Amino acid sequence: MIRQVFENKEVYMDLLLLADEQESMIARYLKRGELFIFEDIQGDVKAVCVVTHERNGLFELKNLATKPTEQRKGYGKQMVDFVCEHFKKRGHTMQVGTGDSPLTMPFYEACGFTKSHQIDNFFIDHYDHPIFEAGQQLVHMIVLSKKLNS
Repeated sequence: MIRQVFENKEVYMDLLLLADEQESMIARYLKRGELFIFEDIQGDVKAVCVVTHERNGLFELKNLATKPTEQRKGYGKQMVDFVCEHFKKRGHTMQVGTGDSPLTMPFYEACGFTKSHQIDNFFIDHYDHPIFEAGQQLVHMIVLSKKLNS
């Protein structure tokens, strides 16, 4: 079951930190963003995501994280499908910014996102420590987008 959380969003910080490892960066979008959780019937949270409204019907998936023991079971894909369906009533495009990593790029492309543009040196300029994924340092942010009403 996927549901939106309106209060005490910080309770999910441990999961959010899996996708964005700097708490100060999460704090920048968590307050203004909409938080969704994927939980089973016992209330065990499997995945979380945060979506922000950027401008004029453009939404951004700021954070998507699945509990490590629950990864590769389809929860992330179900969450992406859910938020894209949810926000298509209010907008036209969902975008996501991620590192150029062999772990994340194929996932988002499989969810129907295509490369839009790159933000040079994003991970160098905005984080207080080097960010590594799949053994490589992330430098540039790759922004992918998906039309919501296609």
